[in-house]
Amino acid sequence: MTQSFTDRRSFVLGMAGLAGTAALGLPRTARAATPAMISEAIHLGLYMPLYAAMNGGFFEKHGLTPDLKTAGGIAQPVPALLSNAADFAVTGTGMSINATVEGAQMVNIAKIAGMISVWVVAKQGTSFNGPEDFAGKTIATLKFPSNTYTTPFYAMQKAGMDPEADVTWLQLPFGAQLQAVADGRADFATVFEWDASIGATQFDLEVVYSLGEALGPAVFSSTFVTKDFLDANPDAVQAYCNAIAEAEKQLHEDEQVFVDVATKEFPQVDPAVIAAARARFFGDVPLVPRNPVITEQEWRTLVEHEAGAGTLRADLPYEQMVDSSFAEKASQEFGLA
Repeated sequence: MTQSFTDRRSFVLGMAGLAGTAALGLPRTARAATPAMISEAIHLGLYMPLYAAMNGGFFEKHGLTPDLKTAGGIAQPVPALLSNAADFAVTGTGMSINATVEGAQMVNIAKIAGMISVWVVAKQGTSFNGPEDFAGKTIATLKFPSNTYTTPFYAMQKAGMDPEADVTWLQLPFGAQLQAVADGRADFATVFEWDASIGATQFDLEVVYSLGEALGPAVFSSTFVTKDFLDANPDAVQAYCNAIAEAEKQLHEDEQVFVDVATKEFPQVDPAVIAAARARFFGDVPLVPRNPVITEQEWRTLVEHEAGAGTLRADLPYEQMVDSSFAEKASQEFGLA
């Protein structure tokens, strides 16, 4: 099943309407530094630095009492910020841009996921050297706008292919992509973790390629706040970045921290899956960042990806959308590269 350009445009416009409606609420007012209300899009493994900061007590160490709520979708943290139901949003970075286009100025302050975390899974022994190998094949994905769809779509565009015509898309509900490869309905599945490691440990499949590593470092997920909140609460923003920086340092220095946090946060995931996944979180282009600083190159990689996939309303500049001063200060304090 192929996702049309019209459908992608409808999604982007719908997102804009959601942000615009929320922006009609009362202006953001200053709030005491604690508690810190955090809205995450979905409870996902790629938000590991957030969970490590919470489990390690780093927010409390820096003067914040975190209150984490799962919003239920990548767009939902935006209205949570604008209705004063949250101080910090943790979701796909592109959501900050779409909201800002509608007049709700967002500022990205910390990198949470440093790679576009999509892997290609296939039957054992399948050769796959790059997006060109998708040609003529069937790809099992989640439904648009999931990055399991948009990332291979963009990668094929970059490779000079026509993703609308050159492949067959099989858009499926959560949990169904691996079975589609196992039973032969699809040649490949493009998946997040934990699904990549579930495929390897439970379906006798093989992780044959990392689309994210091929695309390079990117601020795939970030923490952003409203500009009003940033201006009124710089100490809270600094404390938040300190907590994330400490967590990211700890995750890279102690392998057991990842296992312990993942096991606690995702008790439904088999420990063998968590063990298999760790290497993909800390690869050559690490999904868990070494520090929370958002670089201009990481911003450009993400924006070009989202624009190519049709989920972005505009290309807003790094200087407008990112304030890395807090993350830089935190990284210097904790000796992070």
